[in-house]
Amino acid sequence: MSGTTDVQRPAEPDWAAITTEELIAYREAENRFRASAAARAVTGEPDPGAEIRWQEVVLPGRVLPVRVYRPAGQGGEDAGRAGLPLVLHVHGGGFVGTAAQSDWINSHLAARLPAVVVSVEHRLVDPVTPLPAAADDGWDVLRHVLEHAARWGVDPERAAVFGESCGGLIVALAALRARASGLRLRAQVLVNPAVEVTGTMLDSPSMTRYAHTPTLSRPHLELFRRLAVPQGTDARALSPLYADDLGGLAPALVVVPTDDPLADHGRRYAERLRDAGTPVRLTEHQGAGHAFLSMPGVVPQAQAARAEIDDFLGASLAVRPPGRPTG
Repeated sequence: MSGTTDVQRPAEPDWAAITTEELIAYREAENRFRASAAARAVTGEPDPGAEIRWQEVVLPGRVLPVRVYRPAGQGGEDAGRAGLPLVLHVHGGGFVGTAAQSDWINSHLAARLPAVVVSVEHRLVDPVTPLPAAADDGWDVLRHVLEHAARWGVDPERAAVFGESCGGLIVALAALRARASGLRLRAQVLVNPAVEVTGTMLDSPSMTRYAHTPTLSRPHLELFRRLAVPQGTDARALSPLYADDLGGLAPALVVVPTDDPLADHGRRYAERLRDAGTPVRLTEHQGAGHAFLSMPGVVPQAQAARAEIDDFLGASLAVRPPGRPTG
């Protein structure tokens, strides 16, 4: 992470007219800002009780960076004696974003649960790597860490997934794949999640009401969908909202900021999970906008959301299997 304080945030581009070259340049500049000391006033200071470092995960055909958060004093990789719970995290942004933007929430979870939090620096969505690549990265890192649990110092029987925005979509897909493969997750946390990328993705009252917010806009989402689902891709297969069966999944906490174009995505997904018999708790944060959990320095509602995520994961990842959440 950059230690400088003079990194400037780039101007927001014209999402409707942006070229691939402009997208890459904007992404690089924006991610430098998000990973800089200058951004801490917005993204929050890490918990001093956690150690943070970058590592690499070697997967078939690629090597992915991951940002790893551990309780201070627990040691690094190969500290397998601890057997801490695992929280697999995926940041938001879709075609932009970095795990470092989530240092505040992830370091807090690592220190306070305690747990090992592994945040995936997945391939960002663009014309070369559409959404299936990012979804595979989230799932493959989860499997890799659990298959090498002792080396990572985690208890494979106590794993949860946690994602924000597009990251919420990626971990919701991972939860579905976990059920299909017989991998038992203790919990899934979905914060302002995007849970569909079909042609009706933008057809909701919340999208109409909050189409042009400071942190997310309709043109931004239109570009995301074009990049995520290239022609010929089955959009429903990438949309957890339209999964044939949502029963038997890990208990879910769905966190919805009310002033968010995607607020109805979270509400509808929570309803579908509940109807399918999957335990789910839906919480709404009045007046908060999209990506609020990554902006604790300017959005006070982030503190309450952090507390409820902490409580939910703490109960879910307890040594004894938790009871079924209500809600």
